[in-house]
Amino acid sequence: MINQSVLEDILFLDVETVSQYEHFEQMPERWKALWTHKARFLAKEDESAEELYDRAGIYAEFGKIVCISTGFLVRSGAGFQLRVKSFYGDDEKLLLQEFIQLLARNFNEPRHLLCAHNGKEFDFPYLCRRMIINGLELPSILDIAGKKPWEIQHLDTMQLWKFGDFKSYTSLELLAAAFDIPTPKDDIDGSMIRDVYYEQKDLDRIKVYCQKDVLTLCNVLLKFNQLPIITEDDLTIVP
Repeated sequence: MINQSVLEDILFLDVETVSQYEHFEQMPERWKALWTHKARFLAKEDESAEELYDRAGIYAEFGKIVCISTGFLVRSGAGFQLRVKSFYGDDEKLLLQEFIQLLARNFNEPRHLLCAHNGKEFDFPYLCRRMIINGLELPSILDIAGKKPWEIQHLDTMQLWKFGDFKSYTSLELLAAAFDIPTPKDDIDGSMIRDVYYEQKDLDRIKVYCQKDVLTLCNVLLKFNQLPIITEDDLTIVP
């Protein structure tokens, strides 16, 4: 499905986000009004804007990035090793700058690709929006303005799996199960990121969760190509 010669030119990534404020009542009045307007289109029955605020983190205007985990393949003998590096913290602008620096150093050529699950709908646009809000220049690999479809350097495993079928969403977890890819038993899932960040203040826990998603993402793409998956013995965490 993907030419094996380009596998080492792919940067796999996953992004974790939270709302900009822990609670609805902490928002400035202007932002409360804007979220209340947004919530009108999200509400079911009598749900209030405050009740829906847990979902604010998935919208780039109301959320922020707290972790970006990345991974790239390095050929090792007949197979590959995966090197994973994360950028995480309370200072969103700083972690975005560090991520941009990684792209500038190692993934700034036309041959390079970014890969995420549902990346075209979430990760890639979210990154771009938060970079612009933080006053940062978009890296070329993320800036798709004016580019022809075949010039866009983005891979999306969910889109690859659709094969032209746009009726449903397929989670990364479901794809991993379909391919019999082992995933570590975790004590958190994506719906718990907000509580882990704001209530437990445990960024390291979020980082580990995000890194495991990058490993799973990489293995899904390898399975698409009928290649052996990466095991923990072939995984290196880069500080």
